[in-house]
Amino acid sequence: MCKRGGLQVNIFTYYPKSLFNSMLHQIGLKFQKVAQSKSSVALSPAVVETYSRLLVYTEIESLGTKGLVNQILPKVANESRQVLHTLLEMISYRMHHIQTVFRIQLLTTLHTLSSSPHVNHRQLHLRIESTALRLIMGFENFVINPQLVRLFNDQKQIVSRDSEELNRVLVLTLARSIYITGAETISGLWCTDILKSIMAATPHRWPQETLACFPRSMQDFFQQHNVEELNKTALRDTVEEEYVKWQPLLTGIGETSYTENDMMKHFSTSDNPYFICLLWKAISERKQLTMSAYKVLEHMGASQLSSHVRTFSDFLISEFSVVDGGDHLKVCADLLQDMVWKYNIVFPDRLILCLALRSSEPNEIRVAFFIIQFLLIKPDDFRNAVHHFVQEVDDIDHWTQNDWHSKHMSYHQKFPEMYYFEGLLKHCSGADQMGDASTLSSQQYLPTYFSNITLRILPVLDIVIHRCLELLPGKSLEKLLDHLGLIYKFHDQPITYLFNTLLYYEAKLRDNPSLKKKLVSTIIGGITENKPAEWALSEEYVNCCLHSTEPWQPTNEYYCSLVKRLVDSIGDKKPAPFTSRDWRFNEFPNACAHALQVTCVEALALPVSGDVVGQSLMDVVLKSQPAVSRDESLEWMNATALILTALPEIYWKPLHKSILQMLRCDTLTSEIPEGSSYPYHVLSYSNQQLSYSDLPCTRLLALTHIVWHHMSIGQLSLVSQLLKDEIRPIVETELQMLYVYHLIGPYIPRYQVERTRCMMDVALVLYDILLRVSKHTKEIRFVDEIADFLYHVKYMHIGVVINDKIEEVVVQLQPAMRRRLRFITHAQSTGRTQVL
Repeated sequence: MCKRGGLQVNIFTYYPKSLFNSMLHQIGLKFQKVAQSKSSVALSPAVVETYSRLLVYTEIESLGTKGLVNQILPKVANESRQVLHTLLEMISYRMHHIQTVFRIQLLTTLHTLSSSPHVNHRQLHLRIESTALRLIMGFENFVINPQLVRLFNDQKQIVSRDSEELNRVLVLTLARSIYITGAETISGLWCTDILKSIMAATPHRWPQETLACFPRSMQDFFQQHNVEELNKTALRDTVEEEYVKWQPLLTGIGETSYTENDMMKHFSTSDNPYFICLLWKAISERKQLTMSAYKVLEHMGASQLSSHVRTFSDFLISEFSVVDGGDHLKVCADLLQDMVWKYNIVFPDRLILCLALRSSEPNEIRVAFFIIQFLLIKPDDFRNAVHHFVQEVDDIDHWTQNDWHSKHMSYHQKFPEMYYFEGLLKHCSGADQMGDASTLSSQQYLPTYFSNITLRILPVLDIVIHRCLELLPGKSLEKLLDHLGLIYKFHDQPITYLFNTLLYYEAKLRDNPSLKKKLVSTIIGGITENKPAEWALSEEYVNCCLHSTEPWQPTNEYYCSLVKRLVDSIGDKKPAPFTSRDWRFNEFPNACAHALQVTCVEALALPVSGDVVGQSLMDVVLKSQPAVSRDESLEWMNATALILTALPEIYWKPLHKSILQMLRCDTLTSEIPEGSSYPYHVLSYSNQQLSYSDLPCTRLLALTHIVWHHMSIGQLSLVSQLLKDEIRPIVETELQMLYVYHLIGPYIPRYQVERTRCMMDVALVLYDILLRVSKHTKEIRFVDEIADFLYHVKYMHIGVVINDKIEEVVVQLQPAMRRRLRFITHAQSTGRTQVL
């Protein structure tokens, strides 16, 4: 697309598609030629930026994303670290919309590459892990299930063989998807094979607080596959033994029969991931390290170093746990800051990720998050880098800036990132006065176009926030948001992240409105600076909730205005607040999706319980409201249903309570007079609403149909339980039965396609309800209509599977009803084959 006269128009209307195909093809060839030539000359930033922008056009996807994933990336992966690093940066920071199938293929490629000796390069390995982290966290909730299962059955490597952190994040992503899509209500765990592969590759355990947030089926899985908790005392003893053994080589003090090669060989195996712990002990004793310390780190490589960082995070928790505060605590904190920022031994984002994901015992969790808070808030190096980047790159759409590369390079010159232990090398060689540390290392720095520590910490901070919600009181999280919330203006999907957070942790946040307010104000506050009014939140919510300290109780008018924003957007009446300056980097595919998501975020963030919000949203269309005209009532019902079904169960459960209340009302519990016509005045909303003769039960029927239509099959599966456990016991009149049949009838075909077992349960309940009505009424009036419906259900959907149970019911019905249904089980006696 391009802008013409201030409007966004399709660029292919003015330029031939062949032109862009040719450009993509030529740039792709350029990347491959540079990779094959092994040239050390970096690619032009203009070429890289142009290529990344062309890749997002779906009209030329065969040469774009598909060509990159299937052809270019595999070809250059083992030929040029430089080009591979550039492509991974583009994927991480410029390709904001990657289809799930390509996302999984990329993840598979990265897991394969991570074990290749060619990429055992510290800067490149960090880029591979960071890209994989972003790919996993970017999975959409409703598409991850079918795609992952299909590719897993094809033996794709979607599970990391050595990165426990990536596998843990995949588990968290699966838990989020199962919860949000309602798949928990479906028997069986669709991702069992994936979880088994994860536990086989990287066995681990979860804190009870995290498990409590998992869907029940995943909780059961991890309780059955329990892993013994790490013994921190044994870890400290082992580190002490190793330190005594290798101290002479590390510090040059004392004698030993071991050689430098022995130490390299010893710590290069997976059984001895303690080397960084030994450096901690040596530096804590203020001892000068020898060059052997640097050589061991350089020899072991990036992939092996990850296990040492993992062990070091456990050791750190143990070290800080025994500190009694005061000067000793300050010494440990300063030492950790030196190891990260002065000696460049550990990447801060990798260490924080390990600390956030590995702790399990409650006291250790508090220690781990104390360390995380220290690393994110206290060091001047990181805090200054973040604030400088925020001030220098003040546009939230930073990817569209024409001078991005010059600003980015200026930032890296002011805050250089060291990838090869340059600080430790200076310490070991006594070269403190030798100038730039990067000149000391023999390793080649790869060109950087888009990545820096501020942007790289964002997905890690996403995880830290979620872990804080699970494990810690709100004050710790609020302090973190106060200091680092400003970088969420650079998040590529801030609204989606906030929606997933508020929805997944709804039970945790239910009684903490101040924390919800803090999350919303921090994440959305930074991205609305240059946006139109009500781009994300309604004006009334901002004024009454975010900018006011007084308690706020939303009114009916507020809920009407909330739904109206979505109605106007769907009807294309007022889409302007949801447009963006550059469609390629829009978080949402269209204005309607944007309007729905921000409306749901606002509903979740209200300082009111979920059931009250759900009932208030329903009242917008169930009760007469001045804002809702009768000729647009179906549009308002559709918008209300979209909002309700996108929210947790507690928000749409009031609909089921309303159904139960309606079934007890006088209109439905009264007997049908003899000679009456079929009660369409109760059962057909479209025929009644324009004539102002619709009843409350008719409106509720219409709203229920729309809500159930928008539900996922996981959510709709709960309807069968509603029918069986709550509706069936209260139905006694024919009109109640007809109302229930009209409620559930339209969804039997969907049950057949998506959830056959539920369809059988529903069919049995329909016959049980008929039997109850037959026993409690003198005469069933509309036997022909009822028989037609039940014959249709049998021959079109259920076949002969439950004939035996149906026949038990039919023989107990009133004579007229029994005569109409005498052929309902005929298929069994004639040997008719099962129809499903």
